[in-house]
Amino acid sequence: MKVIVIGGGAAGSMAAINAAGSGADVTLIEKNEKIGKKIYITGKGRCNVTNSSDADVFFKNVNRNSKFLYSSFYNFDNFSVMRFFEDHGCPLKEERGNRVFPVSDHSSDIIKTLTNVLKESGVKILFNTCVKDLIVEEGVVKGVILSDEKKLFSDRVIVATGGVSYPMTGSDGDGYRFAKETGHDLKEPEASLIPIIPKEDFYKELQGLSLKNVKLTLFDNNKKIYEEMGEMMFAHFGLTGPLILTVSTKMTFKDRSKPHEYKLLLDLKPALSKEMLDERLLKDFGKNINKAFKNSLDELLPKNLIPVIIELSGIDPMKQVNEITREERREFVELMKNVSFTPVALRPISEAIITKGGVSVKDINPSTMESKKIKNLYFAGEVIDVDAMTGGFNLQIAWSTGFLAGTI
Repeated sequence: MKVIVIGGGAAGSMAAINAAGSGADVTLIEKNEKIGKKIYITGKGRCNVTNSSDADVFFKNVNRNSKFLYSSFYNFDNFSVMRFFEDHGCPLKEERGNRVFPVSDHSSDIIKTLTNVLKESGVKILFNTCVKDLIVEEGVVKGVILSDEKKLFSDRVIVATGGVSYPMTGSDGDGYRFAKETGHDLKEPEASLIPIIPKEDFYKELQGLSLKNVKLTLFDNNKKIYEEMGEMMFAHFGLTGPLILTVSTKMTFKDRSKPHEYKLLLDLKPALSKEMLDERLLKDFGKNINKAFKNSLDELLPKNLIPVIIELSGIDPMKQVNEITREERREFVELMKNVSFTPVALRPISEAIITKGGVSVKDINPSTMESKKIKNLYFAGEVIDVDAMTGGFNLQIAWSTGFLAGTI
């Protein structure tokens, strides 16, 4: 059997390896000069390979269409992924949140392992090669047409081209075009796991500040829809960091049928109740009884956050702490527990860690990853309308769906 795999990312590489391992004659087509360009930048260059949590945790972290992934996950689950890399000479380690990384902390070791296994499996790789079109005859895929008009014929084509995030890695939406031109329904691609742009501009004064162990609560039309603790950062372009990226998966600005009015509340001291925080504030005031308000908060808040939070409070920064009223103190406590942001947009989709949306799962057989509309055409990875939270879950989707698509 001849198999063509389009895309040498996580899903495409795993599909090619599995198909070749079953005896197929496999050609992997990659538009870059090497495989795994997006893998290289995942996990800040360390590659969060997967997550070692139980299956129920995996499915809870899939944002939508989790049931679609049952077959692929149980055919090649997170422990199978870990065994694959360790059996092929790439030792792994577990970190906070059951995140799994290569021991070396280098994503290049994951790519090197995939490259070696592809070579050992006899997969033919065409680098710097683009697919222009699929060859489809009477509802059956027969091969592909390359950008130089050369035709390659095969018994099966696997589309694993990724989404449209980080286009410099080669994910420029080709797979969506192939799907659309062959009659598949597409869920409009949106950015996911991406920084948020708020209406308030005081975040610019906090550029570079990282906050740990804070809590974010997201409201949509005054209804609480998500709450989580973690780490966030302020950047010149908006709000970012793990907590913000996770919250962004719960937001959309493309659903015109249902207007969204989002509000983010930041709790700077989630471990303290308002009463406890008020007592802490009184204690700090007692230590700084003759100081100005602006000089009394050094033990409570990061230095560069103090002038911003004081400005938001409306309290005169030069006011002596022994002159601050009980009401002013209570309002300041309320502010620290509820710093408000109004999200108005997400950063451009090209900057998203992943893309949500893609080929509708209704058009794909979840037991095989084969198209229900075109025989012998398969889809794998981010090109499908499935996405998950951070923590290794998105790469797991790629490994699992790629493996299943490559099962002969």
